Amino acid sequence: MISDEQLDAYRISGEKIRVVRDGLESNDVKGIVLAWDESQVMIRRPNKRVVKLDRNYLYQPFSEPRPEADTAE
Repeated sequence: MISDEQLDAYRISGEKIRVVRDGLESNDVKGIVLAWDESQVMIRRPNKRVVKLDRNYLYQPFSEPRPEADTAE
């Protein structure tokens, strides 16, 4: 699970992140961190829609390469 400190750093910097949900790159969510609680994170996507995602997914900067499918789960 991603830490509060890491989420706060992403929120303050406004850095675009990637949320890897499964092995398919097309299912990744890209956007910026808006808010979070103990179980969910709110991400604003480029189309301005806001989605709530589980904190147990893999959160990484968009600039970093996407991990291989077997390591993302």
